[in-house]
Amino acid sequence: MFSRRVFSAVAGQALRPQSNPILSSRFAPLQKSFLSTETRSAIDKAVGSAPVVLFMKGTPETPQCGFSRASIQILGLQGVNPQKFTAFNVLEDEELRSGIKEYSDWPTVPQLYVEKEFVGGTDIMMSMHQDGSLAKLLEEKGVLVPAEE
Repeated sequence: MFSRRVFSAVAGQALRPQSNPILSSRFAPLQKSFLSTETRSAIDKAVGSAPVVLFMKGTPETPQCGFSRASIQILGLQGVNPQKFTAFNVLEDEELRSGIKEYSDWPTVPQLYVEKEFVGGTDIMMSMHQDGSLAKLLEEKGVLVPAEE
């Protein structure tokens, strides 16, 4: 995240940037306090509900944005086992939609979690898909459809 600056003028001096004390690290706990305990608990439960969890706009069958569609396609190309996958439609619940962004400290949806760990959004998934690291992660976690022998 970029640092915001506040400009102040002192008589006879040019404007100069000053750090905004509200954005300092000692206020970080206050900045994170908007997520209610109930919403945090519900998201914790959702993240732990399957080995692979995707928070998206729409459903896997009917994604409601191109990024959600791309995320589902990537997971399909990777061979994620449908029995080890679940998705949550953030469009159905405004608290979830805003809460998941604060929970992960990631500004966009979709968001992918593997074994309760935040992986990233579509851009990260795409990059990992292209460089092979997503395949490696999913294989290590044992969430792929078993290969036929």
